[in-house]
Amino acid sequence: MPPDQVKDLLAAATRRLAGAGCATPALDARLLLQAATGLSREDMIVAPEHQVAESQRVRFAALIARREGREPVARILGEREFYGRAFRVTADTLDPRPDTETLIVAALALMPAGARLLDLGTGTGAIAITLLAERPDATGLASDVSAAALAVAQDNARRHGVEDRLDLVRGDWFSPVTGRYDIILSNPPYIPRTEIGGLSPDVRDFDPPGALDGGADGLEAYRALAATAGTHLAPRGHVLVEIGAGQGPDVSAIFAGAGFRPAGRHSDLGGHLRCLVFGMDEK
Repeated sequence: MPPDQVKDLLAAATRRLAGAGCATPALDARLLLQAATGLSREDMIVAPEHQVAESQRVRFAALIARREGREPVARILGEREFYGRAFRVTADTLDPRPDTETLIVAALALMPAGARLLDLGTGTGAIAITLLAERPDATGLASDVSAAALAVAQDNARRHGVEDRLDLVRGDWFSPVTGRYDIILSNPPYIPRTEIGGLSPDVRDFDPPGALDGGADGLEAYRALAATAGTHLAPRGHVLVEIGAGQGPDVSAIFAGAGFRPAGRHSDLGGHLRCLVFGMDEK
């Protein structure tokens, strides 16, 4: 007879996920059991011998099978927590990572009163929406080349009550953008094309290819951003970009070549340089 108690289901699922190469098998198993049963983490701690109904066990088994195939938990559940808020994610959007919260911390320290912000390649809208939710006096514009991604961002903006302060436009980088902004942000695709095949299956097989592919050297998006950002940057404004491992010198050189000066470097919780900030001297 299959196990039906919380503790036994978790133990068995954790073993399966560990065998599949999942990085956090115990956490994944718990989150998926919560989704299948409606139990909270506290419920599981207080009553580990709670018997799970057969219909819930069947659902849990199906969720675990998906995770064994390396589908990320956030995609299975349909949402990801980012900076303390839940964001809807779909196959059309990049799954927001905790590393990207580095941009949020950096931007909040730079945003003036009544800031106007621009988020390029917005995906779920997590960056722009989080900043607007944290700063009720701010307004913003977010762009993406994907209409499906913009629909997800619109839904997330409604969810977090910022839809009246966030405009969404479709287009490649700055092509649909007008006006000037105090803060310009982007988490662009920055994986060199030849390295995508070697990524973790959780990323390679489930994130949209266009959100990963940074061209031959991983720097194509930064060239496009640097070339036009100055046109849309307000006086004393800042550009913030997320970068990949080892890209700091190259990205800095690209922006320097476009007339920007360095204005900050921020590392993620793992100690890796994750966000570069640039300003532009007033003429």
